[in-house]
Amino acid sequence: MNLLIISASQRIESQSAKVAKYLTNSSNKFRKTSHIELCKQRLPLWDGEESSKQNDNSDWLAINTQLQTMDALILITPEWGGTASPLLKNLLMMSDAADIGHKPVLLVSVVNGISGAYPIAELRMNAFSNNKLVAIPDHLIIRNVEEILNTVNETNLQQSIAIARRDKRIRHRIGYSLHTLLHYSQAMKSLRETLQVSTYDNEHLYQYGM
Repeated sequence: MNLLIISASQRIESQSAKVAKYLTNSSNKFRKTSHIELCKQRLPLWDGEESSKQNDNSDWLAINTQLQTMDALILITPEWGGTASPLLKNLLMMSDAADIGHKPVLLVSVVNGISGAYPIAELRMNAFSNNKLVAIPDHLIIRNVEEILNTVNETNLQQSIAIARRDKRIRHRIGYSLHTLLHYSQAMKSLRETLQVSTYDNEHLYQYGM
């Protein structure tokens, strides 16, 4: 099973990229894991036309190749003003169901505070109707992200006890989520193969969601 992790912060050296690195190092049960940091890619603002995806400076074709060959996807977004990353939403609008439809996705929200639920709700509501990605029931909200999933704890001793407990809990939860995503990817690969053979009459009429 091939896993693709996309971190969608608009900042280089972001906390979203830090979380992506941890997830990459923890996903050894997948055959191959790749990470795309969207802020380092050149993607046009999509205007609804296929031609706009493939201008001379666009990295779209290389990204779409990875989307086509992955069996499971992790989408990591920071929460800014209660919304998901516009870079991520732009990518999801560019993506076609023929390439990524019926593939499982684990949603991850990253926030340096105690919120983080709004991007998950936003993506579940309106990000997948046309590209037909399937968000699994489980998701992750990485709260107070600057304090956890670090290699060196720079807080004082009194704080570090509580932080260590939260860090241990979220690492265990991440392990569970990756375990669940792996099994979804195995099951849904079989589903995609079945749907390619067992087609419905004029199913091209329903390429877009309702």
